[in-house]
Amino acid sequence: MYIYNVTVNIDNTVHKEWLTWIESHVVKVLDTGKFTSAKLTEVLIEEEMGGKTYSIQYTAASREDLESYYKEDADSLRVEALRKFADKMLAFRTELKIVKEFFPTSVSN
Repeated sequence: MYIYNVTVNIDNTVHKEWLTWIESHVVKVLDTGKFTSAKLTEVLIEEEMGGKTYSIQYTAASREDLESYYKEDADSLRVEALRKFADKMLAFRTELKIVKEFFPTSVSN
């Protein structure tokens, strides 16, 4: 499995508007059928540049699904963000491959 991580720093002046918008954007990304789930997380470290920072983590079942998203959907979905928040947000993307997941063992008393 793969995680497509988008980290976004959003200016305080549009923070509330962006939070509302990002929820609908995540649904659009999921509706492409290339991802199985998504998480929206707030980064708790304060940035020197100010604003709020978030990480959106999309889970893809395969590398092929991720590549297909890039070829078929990514550009058109990014356009809306740039149009609405162009100079008020900074985003960068990271790809992660899940090597192994660990879960706590059950503890009995």
